[in-house]
Amino acid sequence: MFSRILIANRGEIACRVIRTARRMGIGTVAVYSDADAQSLHVALADEAVNIGPAPVTDSYLRADRIIEAALATGAEAIHPGYGFLSENPGFVDAVVKAGLVFIGPSSDSIRAMGLKDAAKRLMEKAGVPVVPGYHGEAQELVVLASKAREIGYPVLIKARAGGGGKGMRKVDSPDDFAEALGSARREAKSAFGDDRVLVEKYVAKPRHIEVQVFGDNHGNAVHLYERDCSLQRRHQKVIEEAPAPGITPEMRAAMTSAAVKAALAINYSGAGTIEFIVDATDGLKPDRFWFMEMNTRLQVEHPVTEMVTGLDLVEWQLRVAAGEKLPLTQKQITLNGHAVEARLYAEDPARSFLPAIGTLHHLAFPVDVPNGEIRIETGVRAGDTISPFYDPMIAKVVVHGSDRSSALAAMENALVQTEIAGTTTNVAFLAALVRHQGFSSGDVDTGLIDRDLASLVAPANIPAGARELAIVVASGLLEKPASDDPWASLRGYSHLASPAYPVTFSVDEKPVRYGVSVMGDERFAISAADGILDVKIRRETKGWHVTGKGINLYAKTASIPNGIAVLSTGAVSSFSIADPFLLAEAAGNTGDRLSAPMPGLVKSVRVSAGDTVKKGQILLVLEAMKMEHTITAPHDGKIAEIVAEGSQVKEKSSLVRFETND
Repeated sequence: MFSRILIANRGEIACRVIRTARRMGIGTVAVYSDADAQSLHVALADEAVNIGPAPVTDSYLRADRIIEAALATGAEAIHPGYGFLSENPGFVDAVVKAGLVFIGPSSDSIRAMGLKDAAKRLMEKAGVPVVPGYHGEAQELVVLASKAREIGYPVLIKARAGGGGKGMRKVDSPDDFAEALGSARREAKSAFGDDRVLVEKYVAKPRHIEVQVFGDNHGNAVHLYERDCSLQRRHQKVIEEAPAPGITPEMRAAMTSAAVKAALAINYSGAGTIEFIVDATDGLKPDRFWFMEMNTRLQVEHPVTEMVTGLDLVEWQLRVAAGEKLPLTQKQITLNGHAVEARLYAEDPARSFLPAIGTLHHLAFPVDVPNGEIRIETGVRAGDTISPFYDPMIAKVVVHGSDRSSALAAMENALVQTEIAGTTTNVAFLAALVRHQGFSSGDVDTGLIDRDLASLVAPANIPAGARELAIVVASGLLEKPASDDPWASLRGYSHLASPAYPVTFSVDEKPVRYGVSVMGDERFAISAADGILDVKIRRETKGWHVTGKGINLYAKTASIPNGIAVLSTGAVSSFSIADPFLLAEAAGNTGDRLSAPMPGLVKSVRVSAGDTVKKGQILLVLEAMKMEHTITAPHDGKIAEIVAEGSQVKEKSSLVRFETND
């Protein structure tokens, strides 16, 4: 067995490999870009090497730097993870040439499965069912259009290189073929540098079912059962599960047998996945599945297979790469219960799932779920930043139950207990998907999300009490007293009349003002333009309990830039605190005087009395409500007076006075 390996990847998969290696007593070396210097995988590894700037072309795709790092640190083997260089046969050859071991299949196996058309011809020879279509070399429009007519519309044009749905177009009519072909070719050329395509029969109700296979260097190959990956968005997997719902023993036997044939046909060694497209129009039938492609690496969704088999696939990878035989025979591999994985991303479902960047100011995952087992695969921690350079995955949430219904219930519980503030995420979308009637009943296909997208991404209502909790938190009146003096617990309370502490939120870019008064221990009155609401806010072990008229809310709060996030049962409600000085300016505080709209500390003063300033020039910085506010000149002018640095100012006290013409 190896004494030290290098992981040529980042994020959650690097952390995942490190975890198994550590359990096996194997030392680990991480590689990282400038943007990942403080990342979790760097912290977990025994040693880490910087391989370049943030862009992947200058770091994680630099095979030469990765191999140099392995040699310099004494690593004996390289684990590629997935993505990046994991299916690059040239990288495999370079690793072997350097005298290192590649923890994965041979370059010949990767090349054999690297192009979809060549792979399908190979599978046909091996007796593996292949989708009816044209996988030949001719690429002329007239030839491809003719083959499409022979196959019968609708057809699917697919780039022969790459994946992820790029270079893929569904065509319903011969009249649309030429335009769709041109579009697919352009996209394929841009994504993969190869504009060649193949044409296949379009399956009306497709399910994506894949089989995990494993081979060794002694001629053995086994399957570890199937996974269903039909819940997809633009051909990207969203939720995966094992085993496939509704599969019959006959269907499983046919699919797994075909998958093992495929692995043996290319003398496969290591972890791989044979992906099938299944026509589920009339249920799952043994004669209605076809080979799509093979992924010659560990899959993102491998944890669900580990959960239902009780095996560690990374350990198997390491043992096979070290020359050992497969740890178990086919008969020794059993299936237990049901597992589901949801991919949690920093993205905005309501805006076509655009990636979102930001700092994870609050991040907490549940440690257990009722009637199930939970596992979190992540490469980030609270305080980390989701950068624009890499895939915005936050975590994979994986659960296991005794059957599918208990696993789905466990997943829903896990998602609603997940707490993230600081960036937009798809957690509410995932929870809605798990609750979807079609999915929960097992009636799934790859088009489910697109058909019901509007309902799945509909914004959730703000829970009753969330806004009130945010207002009181923003006022500072919920902070723990500085002493044990019982009178300190009545902060803000006045025997005769309780003062109203001002809080202003920004709603649709307009200021909305509130006043918060302490009415007694845990009781507050919130005044607004439409009246006064009394609430009681009690500190609980895991957050706050808010009660009042129509309110019974349990929630946590987290500070986010210029605002407060309220987290409750899967919902994240964010409230922006309006910049008080912008509000003052909007209210007409732009003449010869600038006043403080609330108490604060003058942190720094940038100009002096007598200075001439321009509109927008920074005058001073004031700290109020735990935030720094930059005060700028509302117009050109000359400073007559300015507050002293370090001053503690009261609400409405003068900060700056300008000279006037008269």
